[in-house]
Amino acid sequence: MVACGSSDQPIVIGLAGPFSEPSGQSMQLAAQLAVAEINQQGGIGGRQIELAVRDDSGSVGVAVRVARYFYDSLDVAAVVGHMGSEATLAAARVYNGGDNPLVSISPSASNPYVSDAGPYTFQVCPDDDVHGAQLADWAYRQLGARRVAVLYENDADGRGLRASFSQSFTELGGRVVSEDPFSPALPGFEPYLTRIRLRGGADALLLAGTLYGAQRLLTTLNSLQYNQTILGGDGIDGIEAFDVGAEGIYISLGYLPDQPGPRNDAFKSAYQEMYGGRLPDHRGAGAYDIVYLLSRIIERVGTNRSRIRDYLAGVGTEAEPFDGVTGSIAFDSAGNVVDRSVVIGVVRNSQIVSAEIQ
Repeated sequence: MVACGSSDQPIVIGLAGPFSEPSGQSMQLAAQLAVAEINQQGGIGGRQIELAVRDDSGSVGVAVRVARYFYDSLDVAAVVGHMGSEATLAAARVYNGGDNPLVSISPSASNPYVSDAGPYTFQVCPDDDVHGAQLADWAYRQLGARRVAVLYENDADGRGLRASFSQSFTELGGRVVSEDPFSPALPGFEPYLTRIRLRGGADALLLAGTLYGAQRLLTTLNSLQYNQTILGGDGIDGIEAFDVGAEGIYISLGYLPDQPGPRNDAFKSAYQEMYGGRLPDHRGAGAYDIVYLLSRIIERVGTNRSRIRDYLAGVGTEAEPFDGVTGSIAFDSAGNVVDRSVVIGVVRNSQIVSAEIQ
């Protein structure tokens, strides 16, 4: 049953992320694709969807201002975003406050604390506990690594992945020989790499950071002719497109374009047709699913913010799970997304492909 009323005004959904950066582009493009498809099919109850797009630059301060804009815009029914955990956690304080809180759903904020940031804040991606455990298992069982060094960006995502990986790798019987934080302002990585060598070296190096940090680290490794097996979390997705020697890096992701299934095949084909053969990433696939999930919810309960939140929180318990291109989306009673797994990808010929089928 359509519960959107008779108004012919568009249904406004906010979209927030670092869209001026390479890491945020697929998120925006995929959300726009989902909106175009839904509108072409008649919209929601005859009403078109309109995206209100705001670039938060991946900055905590800007994310808060964007959140305040969406919160105060009473026609905004829900928000797709933000992209990273730091921005998502900061914006959550706005979305969950006041008398008219606003649902925000992140496609890729993987810190476990996101689901605890407030009843109106959700994530649909696997969290860092899942990423870290799978990366540790891959390093230990598939790569035969017994000594691993960790470099982690000193933010919510980096710290979360570092903690999960180190705990899981140690439990498997491996040894973490060093754990070093870094910031984007770090002049260079040479001191860290020298320290790893002085400690007897490592079989693999985990980079728990962002795309920018990965670019800088790989540039340093190449300049020092430092041959090292590299692992990374989903924050470095996109590194394959840069000429920094990324071949052979293993990356944990909640989605890869080469995953089998008719829904993903249709999404990938439509994305490539609309965007000149480009492939979507995990952020894009998550945003695409969120737009369709919100459209289903709004069709059933309308645009009232609290009703959207209540229905969303019941997906998987009171309502059926949502079958998306990233898999089944459902939440438990505490608002945590459940049964989300990761796939290990590897960079081959400037693309990330499933490592399991190599």
